[in-house]
Amino acid sequence: MKSNTTLRSKTSGSNAEKTPYTDRQKALSTLQSYCAYQDRCHQEARQKLRDMGVFPDWIEEIITELIQDNFLNEERFARSYARGKFKMKRWGRNRIKQELKRRQISAYCIKKGLSEIDEDEYRQVMEAELLRRHTQEKKAKHPWLRRRKLVDYMVKRGYEAGLLWPLLDELGI
Repeated sequence: MKSNTTLRSKTSGSNAEKTPYTDRQKALSTLQSYCAYQDRCHQEARQKLRDMGVFPDWIEEIITELIQDNFLNEERFARSYARGKFKMKRWGRNRIKQELKRRQISAYCIKKGLSEIDEDEYRQVMEAELLRRHTQEKKAKHPWLRRRKLVDYMVKRGYEAGLLWPLLDELGI
C-alpha cells in the first residue's frame, strides 16, 4: 500500500502541464484582476500572461488593452513602488532605482517615482537606520572600521555614500 504523500506528489507535482488560455477574453479578465489588485509594470504583466500559457500573438494585444483601460500605468507603478519600498523596507534611492531599472521602467518614470520620497523624511530614515545599526555593530573595535562597516551596510541598502559620511560626522559616530 502506497502512502498518501507518494500519491500526492505524483498528481500535484511541478511538472504538471499548464492548460493554455484558449479564450482571449478570459485571459484579459484574469489579468485585469491581477493588475487591479496591485500596481504592476508591463514586464510583470507579460510574464503573468506567459505563465498562464496565453498565445504569444495575444500578449501584446492584451497589454495594449490593459494600458488603454488604465490597468497598467508605469508612472503610477514607479511612484507606488518607490513609496512602498522606502516606507516599508527602508530602501535608499539607489536600490529603488536599480530595482525599477531591472523591471525595465523608463528613466522618466524612475525620476517621477523617486520624486515621491520626501527629502527630510529620507534624511530622518537614514539617521534612524545609522543609529540602529550603530548600536548593533559591536565587532569592529577601531572607530574607523566601525564607521566603514556602517557605510558599507547603508550603501548595500541603497543609500548614497556621499550623504552618509557627513551624516556620520554630524551624529558623532
